[in-house]
Amino acid sequence: MAEAVVLVSGGAAVTPFTDPDRAAGSGLAAGNTLTALRAHLLDRGARVFTAPARLGGGEVREDAGWQGFGDVPVVLPAELTVNAVGTIDDGGSHLAAFLRWLGAEYDITHVDLVAHSMGGLFSRSAIRELHGAGPAVGRLVTLGTPWDGSLLGDVLSADISIADAHGDPATTQILERSRSYAAENSQGAADQVSHRFLQGWNTTQAGALDTVAVTAVGAGHFCAASEPGLLWPHDGLVAQRSARADEVPPAVLPHVVRHSVENDVHSIFFADAFDLPWERALTWDPAVIAIVDDALRA
Repeated sequence: MAEAVVLVSGGAAVTPFTDPDRAAGSGLAAGNTLTALRAHLLDRGARVFTAPARLGGGEVREDAGWQGFGDVPVVLPAELTVNAVGTIDDGGSHLAAFLRWLGAEYDITHVDLVAHSMGGLFSRSAIRELHGAGPAVGRLVTLGTPWDGSLLGDVLSADISIADAHGDPATTQILERSRSYAAENSQGAADQVSHRFLQGWNTTQAGALDTVAVTAVGAGHFCAASEPGLLWPHDGLVAQRSARADEVPPAVLPHVVRHSVENDVHSIFFADAFDLPWERALTWDPAVIAIVDDALRA
């Protein structure tokens, strides 16, 4: 394990900055994505930080939404905070700035990143920007990251449609709500998490991960059909094959270990929506956390 582990949340997630000793004083200490994972790694003795993120530009002082938090003890400036609904490279630039600040403030030269969902794309962009100009990233663990597309993005690009749900009620509901969700919650993110966009973006990342050990974890709770592969099986937001980076070329991803978690959903939002326990969400599942443990020890 590196000197520090940095946890990076995904699209439309609000997360406070936390360090090993300080976190949000009320609500979920590290936000609704990363709290369980942070608590576990701290219990293991890891030096854990969370990268601040919010919807739109600005600082993270609270999350007044569902399962949010308040009383944040350390509020970092907007230039060190990820816009979780913005574009990949804008988020990556802010994450890189945060990692440089972290390195200087805490005297850290080597970090491992554990990223959920679009946080994996922000992390990849930041790694490319950081080369030789900030802490070295040794490991990247991605949980449900859309390496090669997402349900949301692929609906917007018309590469998947309601018909591809094959009548599955849950998947139909998810796809039907995609356009309105994107209209309400995206400042560029939704269009960039499509297979069509990421095929091109991935080619620009060749070489960025040459020295990084990657672990990619995909879930597939929704498995009522098998075709199209762009959709099935999926975790509610990302197809399992995309989260596992199955079709990302070796020039882009030379060192990767892939894992499948068949019964999990993307997040506690999906767990709550489909009457599942939070432990069936990727960042709250003890089995997934064990995979993270193994990856960080490798």
